[in-house]
Amino acid sequence: MITTIFRKSKPINFIIVAAYMILIFVIFNYNSFSTDFNELANTFLKLGVSLFFIFILDFIVSKNSLSKKNSYAILTLGLLFGVCPEAFNHSNALIANLLVLFALRRLLSLHSNLTIKKKFLDAGFWIMLATLFYLWSTLFFLIVIVALMYYSQNNVKNIIVPIIGACTVVVLLFAYNIVRFDTYFQSSDLDFAYSLDFTVYNSKQNIIRLTVLVVAFIWTSIYYLNNLSDKNKRLKPSYFIVFFAAISAFIIAFIAPDKNGSEFVFLFAPFSIIMSNYIEDISERWFKEIFIVLLLLVPIISLLL
Repeated sequence: MITTIFRKSKPINFIIVAAYMILIFVIFNYNSFSTDFNELANTFLKLGVSLFFIFILDFIVSKNSLSKKNSYAILTLGLLFGVCPEAFNHSNALIANLLVLFALRRLLSLHSNLTIKKKFLDAGFWIMLATLFYLWSTLFFLIVIVALMYYSQNNVKNIIVPIIGACTVVVLLFAYNIVRFDTYFQSSDLDFAYSLDFTVYNSKQNIIRLTVLVVAFIWTSIYYLNNLSDKNKRLKPSYFIVFFAAISAFIIAFIAPDKNGSEFVFLFAPFSIIMSNYIEDISERWFKEIFIVLLLLVPIISLLL
């Protein structure tokens, strides 16, 4: 039923997903609404950035032919925000993820073989800029390395291009710190704190949603990798970049210093692409509905527990 509605890309699907995300945001974050202008503006900023993910993800998927003409990717994105509604609450992680998506967009478009150097430059710039908001975003340089392996085997000079993009951000950071704090570095600029303490997940709500999230990701990823041989040869590097973006996101979630739900936001986009490929390819309608229903039930169960 649900997958049938999103089988084709229609404007109504964007409205449905956006309405669902707004509903989840209001239910889980109603305490964030206040009469204070600054707090209210920050609340709407977080919601606005989250909703913008819908459009940029759809653009990435459709522009790079990462799935057929359907809305399964944005459907999964909306459902994942329902599974981890805490992601709405942390503007730094949301902005960092948005910047990573800008970088991912540039890397996935490399298959066109147009302006390759500029795309690598942009990717290095966006990911490094994301680290200013969420330091562990640096792990997404892994997807830059993967892209270099596929698209620059015969041009070693391209390796230095994303480094230049990253250095541009560093220079801008130096300038800001000198003007603002009269120093090159702040201690927070290089504070790679991490935590392997998972006791915060030791609750019924967290165990249920993490189980659903991990099982769904592993199952769909296995299918995703097994079917890469059937994909267009020109687009195969893009599919690998998406998969390694998901791996980078899982590593971030694993070592994140603050286990507050925001650490999973980096997984939403690559997992949505992986899930959309799974849903559109399997023929058993009832089976693919199971994953959608599970993701839909998680926020309901969380409210009841």
